Amino acid sequence: MKTASVDSIRTCTACGTFYPADPAELAGTIDLLLKDVPRDGTGSIRGIIAPHAGYIYSGPTAALAYGRIAGSVYESVVVVSPSHRELFEGVSVYDGDGYATPLGVVRVDRLLRESLLRVCPFVHSSTAGHGAEHAVEVHLPFLQRALGDFPFLPLVIGHQTPEVCFVLGEALAGILRGRSVLLVASTDLSHFYTAEVAHRLDAVVIDDLGKFDERALMDHLEGGVAEACGGGPTVAVMTALKLLGSSRIDVVRYATSGDITGDQRSVVGYVGAVAQ
Repeated sequence: MKTASVDSIRTCTACGTFYPADPAELAGTIDLLLKDVPRDGTGSIRGIIAPHAGYIYSGPTAALAYGRIAGSVYESVVVVSPSHRELFEGVSVYDGDGYATPLGVVRVDRLLRESLLRVCPFVHSSTAGHGAEHAVEVHLPFLQRALGDFPFLPLVIGHQTPEVCFVLGEALAGILRGRSVLLVASTDLSHFYTAEVAHRLDAVVIDDLGKFDERALMDHLEGGVAEACGGGPTVAVMTALKLLGSSRIDVVRYATSGDITGDQRSVVGYVGAVAQ
């Protein structure tokens, strides 16, 4: 797999397209989205499932999840995403030093990276899936405005097989037990169906989330009765959360791109959820 140079910081590739490239505009955009979201206040939220589309489309859905953790403190954040642009097996953990956004650099948690590499045979230290991929990056500005400074572990799943997803979730639970770490699953739902069809497909995912049933979700994704580009990352995060003691997942918002564009003929589904 491809490797990064020493002391490498990944530059933002989604800024200026998925979200504003100007720091002040970006901060203002996110702060406005987070403004009226009630904070959890208990520090009990352990996981977030949120979309990774352009902020104009999925920002309000992501904000209803991220707003819950505003002001919370975590030792680290783990972001698990799909790969949209590169094909590879297993899971790629970024082998550089950090991800840059217009709001600053989010440093990679090296200790967590080394711990995961030791215990999970599917995880490889690499730049594969991190180059032009947006599905990790778009979450970082929300996290920066909600949490301030934090280290993180960026994971990109290539081929989303059940074995890889469940084993990754089990490995994450093993290295995170006893630590205050936020787990983030990056996913959109169905793509480019009519709103009627999208709602039917997306309802299956939402029901599985509400039941906290990662096995059913994987079965539904494999069987084609539900769709989510980050379905595998979601299964991995759900697996880890359950093993770490989370008892429920609350869906805080469901929406489609058609809610913004007004075009219901071809939409993308978005879900925001929090786990406690």
